[in-house]
Amino acid sequence: MKMGFWGTLKKPISILAPLSGVTDTVFRQIIARYGKPDVLFTEFVSCDGLCSQGREKLLPDLWYCEVERPIVAQIFGSRPDTFYRSACMVAELGFDGIDINTGCPDKSVEKQGAGAALIKNPELLCEIVRETKRGAGDLPVSVKTRLGYDSNVIEDWVGQILQSEPAVISIHARTRNEMSKVPANWESLTKAVNIRDREQSSCLIVGNGDVTSLESAHQLARQSGVDGVMIGRGIFGNPWFFNARTMLRDQSTDARLKVLAEHARLFDETYRGCRNFAIMRKFFKSYVAGMPEAKTLRMSLMTANDANQVEEIVEQYLSRLEPTDNSL
Repeated sequence: MKMGFWGTLKKPISILAPLSGVTDTVFRQIIARYGKPDVLFTEFVSCDGLCSQGREKLLPDLWYCEVERPIVAQIFGSRPDTFYRSACMVAELGFDGIDINTGCPDKSVEKQGAGAALIKNPELLCEIVRETKRGAGDLPVSVKTRLGYDSNVIEDWVGQILQSEPAVISIHARTRNEMSKVPANWESLTKAVNIRDREQSSCLIVGNGDVTSLESAHQLARQSGVDGVMIGRGIFGNPWFFNARTMLRDQSTDARLKVLAEHARLFDETYRGCRNFAIMRKFFKSYVAGMPEAKTLRMSLMTANDANQVEEIVEQYLSRLEPTDNSL
């Protein structure tokens, strides 16, 4: 089992979850500037796509900067051969690790036999892990999954994954069918830890689900015994999430809007001519939540077509506030 950088990290390990359409290199750089976690993951990328003639269109999903290290590339698919070839590519790109997605509930992904569909095919997953490790060279290979598909089968499922000896198993504490409709079941993550210990494996167990603060992440890690905690939705609009000394509640309106404008500017500079600026709009609501006239501000931001317009809208908004709250 190759642990790579995972074996050097202090526990509990803090991790930014891979979120499709969200955790691109721009988002990760903003997080790294204001409250960097121990590990960052890319959005998931299709192995079949990376092994096709359309590969060039997918490569922006694998852009990263040195400030993001250690950075793990997450890939998905259902064919061991494309996992091997994709792992070779990821290694050549200089990533620090590779993660296999076996938890995505998207129907178009599952239709390919990928994502959460692999929970129903443990033998295939083990072959995929082996082929990914073969292509990864010295890079550690991890698996991100769920408690089960339509029922909680974590006691069998973890044991099956451990047979392929991944460096890390990250577990979203819900089944595929539960989506995010029920509270995360962290008691099941304790069972996963116990199974790992019983098997005398050095594989790390990481928990994910309903983590609302860095403090709660540490508490959940202590209670469940997991080696690390992965945070997804809790990071929206809060680049200070992983900063133990600086919290969102301590940030003024102008400080939060300054980061929003910075995010927009970095997106413009990074993806101009490559991605539509409209992608930025998904972040506006979370950045301005709780601010005075938040709805009006958000609607104005939704009309912006580039970073310059975002800055103008922010400046106009701040000029209407008390002078003491305006330092952008």
